[in-house]
Amino acid sequence: MELVLLTLTGRSLGRHYIAMFESTHNVSLKPTETWREALLDTRVMDLFFTVHRKIREDSDMAQDSLQCLAQLASMHGPIFPDESARVSYLAHLVEGLLSMINGIEMEDSEAVGISNIISNLITNFPRSIMTALPSELFSSFITCLTVLTCSFGRSAALEEVLDKDDMPAVQVFNSYIQCHLAAPDGTRNLTANGVASHEEEEINELQEDDRELFSDQLASIGMLGRIAADHSIPLLTSLLEDRVTRLHGQLQRHQQQLLASPGPESVDRKVLDDLYEDIHWLILVTGYLLADDPQSETPLIPSEVMEYSISHSTEVDINTTLQVLGSPGEKACSIPGCNRTDSVIREMTGIAELAGAVRWRWRVRWAGRLCPEPSAPLHAVTADCRVSVAIAVDPRQLEADSRADPAPSRGVARHAPPAIRHAGCSRQCCAHRRWSPGHRASLTELLSPQMGKDIVWFLKRWAKTYLLVDEKLYSQISIPLSMAFGADTEGAQWIVGYLLEKVINNLSVWSSEPELANDTVELLVTLVERRERANIVIQCENWWNLAKQFASRTPLNLLSSSVQRTLMKALVLGGFAHMDSDTKQQYWTEVLQPLQQRFLNVINQENFQQICQEEEVKREIIATLEALCGIAEATQIDNVAVLFNFLMDFLSNCIGLMEVYRTTPETVNLIIEVFVEVAHKQICYLGESKSMKLYEACLTLLQVYSKNNLGRKRMDVTAEEDQYQDLLLIMELLTNLLSKEFIDFSDTGSDDVFRGQEQGQAAGRTVSAADVVLYGVNIVLPLMSQDLLKFPSLCNQYYKLITFICEIFPEKIPQLPEELFKSLMFSLELGMTSMSSEVSQLCLEALTPLAEQCAKTQEKDTPLFLATRHFLKLVFDMLVLQKHNTEMTVVAGEALYTLVCLHQVEYSELVETLLSSQRDAVIYQRLADAFNKLTASSTPPSMDRKQKVAFLKSLEEFVANVGGLLCVK
Repeated sequence: MELVLLTLTGRSLGRHYIAMFESTHNVSLKPTETWREALLDTRVMDLFFTVHRKIREDSDMAQDSLQCLAQLASMHGPIFPDESARVSYLAHLVEGLLSMINGIEMEDSEAVGISNIISNLITNFPRSIMTALPSELFSSFITCLTVLTCSFGRSAALEEVLDKDDMPAVQVFNSYIQCHLAAPDGTRNLTANGVASHEEEEINELQEDDRELFSDQLASIGMLGRIAADHSIPLLTSLLEDRVTRLHGQLQRHQQQLLASPGPESVDRKVLDDLYEDIHWLILVTGYLLADDPQSETPLIPSEVMEYSISHSTEVDINTTLQVLGSPGEKACSIPGCNRTDSVIREMTGIAELAGAVRWRWRVRWAGRLCPEPSAPLHAVTADCRVSVAIAVDPRQLEADSRADPAPSRGVARHAPPAIRHAGCSRQCCAHRRWSPGHRASLTELLSPQMGKDIVWFLKRWAKTYLLVDEKLYSQISIPLSMAFGADTEGAQWIVGYLLEKVINNLSVWSSEPELANDTVELLVTLVERRERANIVIQCENWWNLAKQFASRTPLNLLSSSVQRTLMKALVLGGFAHMDSDTKQQYWTEVLQPLQQRFLNVINQENFQQICQEEEVKREIIATLEALCGIAEATQIDNVAVLFNFLMDFLSNCIGLMEVYRTTPETVNLIIEVFVEVAHKQICYLGESKSMKLYEACLTLLQVYSKNNLGRKRMDVTAEEDQYQDLLLIMELLTNLLSKEFIDFSDTGSDDVFRGQEQGQAAGRTVSAADVVLYGVNIVLPLMSQDLLKFPSLCNQYYKLITFICEIFPEKIPQLPEELFKSLMFSLELGMTSMSSEVSQLCLEALTPLAEQCAKTQEKDTPLFLATRHFLKLVFDMLVLQKHNTEMTVVAGEALYTLVCLHQVEYSELVETLLSSQRDAVIYQRLADAFNKLTASSTPPSMDRKQKVAFLKSLEEFVANVGGLLCVK
């Protein structure tokens, strides 16, 4: 269901939940008072409920009838003379809804429609109207919502609902948890007769991760859990600790089975997979309950979680809590006094305990010697290493299966064996194995990469919110949370070290699992993206070892390109932590200087042209380009000066590589991507002279790209979208350069950022953003065909680019060569008439500044002026004759008004033509009255803002009154 109960609680929805409501695309009903007699007649509403009962078995017709009822539930505006009329209307609507729901056995196809009715009802009728309902009716309504939600949750496990009252919240939360747990505790995978199904769920590797796929449901359940925190937090903690204990036992049991009968066929994974799936959902729900992940905002501990921790703080023993926190490898219940620990901290510790339940260690058996365990430097893990697995409750080290499958198939179970690549050992190495080949107890295939991803995802989400909690951001603070995770506490320092060790372990052992490795380095970025956390991280010896290993490319060169890029981003962010000048210089010498030196050594070889396609050389070039992207991504306002100067030294060499690798699309794309990232992350901070340097470099890049693609045709309609990645990146680059025109943080602070480095004067400027962008447009426009616009990402980026150009440089459009101008106008028309509503909206946004430019110049014989006359009819038809998304009414209205100002005579002709075509006198009169009201001003339309606002307001009424009369379906 939609979030239908939240309005009753008085809690703020926030942008995330508002977007969920808007995504339904339901058009609200706002009739004028002339419809009052018809629509407020209770018999009309009864008729729609009766019709639905008659046709509900026909799913297609039922959808239409439910849509009509959803429209009635959204009705608002001047049709209601007063509040009592709204209360009366709502009461009759609720009575009819309850009668319909209670009198039928709901079909699956009706669930969404009924949810939309309730969503519209809650959204459009404020709480004051709701609470004015008769108490018995209101109570029945709330009870019905609770029953519906629990029913949907048990049957589909995907529904969403929120309510302030604890009892419905507890019921829905319990229902959701239950249907995601295996029997006997839950109902997951139960058949209709209550028997557990043993069929293994197949997960396609292209399918989105559950935490993203079900993010809306999880966010709602997380909010429900916060409302009933006294119930949900202890419940989740208990369930997690129970599953971790059972996981210990299962792995021990399988270990013994493998010792007795080696080979994966001797192990039944069913119980283990059920445990992993239980843990998977418990971690996701816990993550969404304990923390939010707001974009571009400071994450805060949810107020309900904070209040819960504060309310129980008198029962908490701080020392015991810290002891539980600092013992992730031990069961919390085994520590004396564990019942007096803070539940929020213990819940987090449960995840950490899970990470320690299956503790990975690595040992190098070479000449009978063993490396240190987790503290060992990463260079100890080489191609001749054997990965070993240790169970925390079992001291024996077991060899991993050297023949583990290196790559999962396209369709694999979620908790399939990890894809860990093992290099072959030498005979000497094999001689030092603890177990003979016939008795190796392989646990590798029993471990779940998905569980590893879940743990790292949770730790990242949690660390953003709780680690080094800033007490100044809260009106009240929990003492246990502050003592455990606050700034300058031993608990925070320990957690940082623990998380860093977790990162290093994962990168060493799970390098062949790209998604898990990527989540791991994202956790590393979280640890260093805030200066306070970075200051602790750089004090850890493991951090410096990691930096050295990355600089030497061994063994981290086995990581995927995206992981190496993010790892470089983290290392750069860490380098701007607080350090004395000598230490900082040493750090950059170890991290950045080797990168630059290796790159120069490769490209400056006399025979570089001959060896450039050799795999080893290409790997080095690609690794460097990925690292440069990571450096650019690490840009912040306080490090942009250093990073810009460092990157600019590379950009000219990268342009040279465009020539060398012009026949290697993957490398060319990566070179362009370096420029894209530099422009995206740094252009907004650069002053004039620095911006000009970047513009010059980008212009040179475009010139080389244009030369290499001269005469190239893009007509293969069967090609994959990836084959046009270079074109997409070029458009992204141009769009990023344009962003400087409306997002500019340099202004007067530019000189401070670069500490006097801005010496360029405007008089010496040679290249501007307009020069680069228009040159790029000359490249892009001829290449963009209708077939290419069928690719969604290319289409969206293309129209975003031309819209930005029209908004920022409208005066440049008439100066385009004739063929390019015609191509641009055709693209706008195509986008308005044949593309998605998002693209159509972009085209309408582009029209307004073009029309304003014509009005400004007053030139009536230009191609642009003639083109705007053609667009007048297109926009007029869109608003009056065609069905369109009501969200586009405003942007289309702005374009129409500007076009009407330009072409008043043509607009009058369009209206007269439309009216003269009407044969029905009633429709004719309604249209005539509506058009008269639309342009009722005594003065001709002009570019006056007040007139424009009045026109848009009149247009809204116009569309509501006559928008449906002439729409062509």
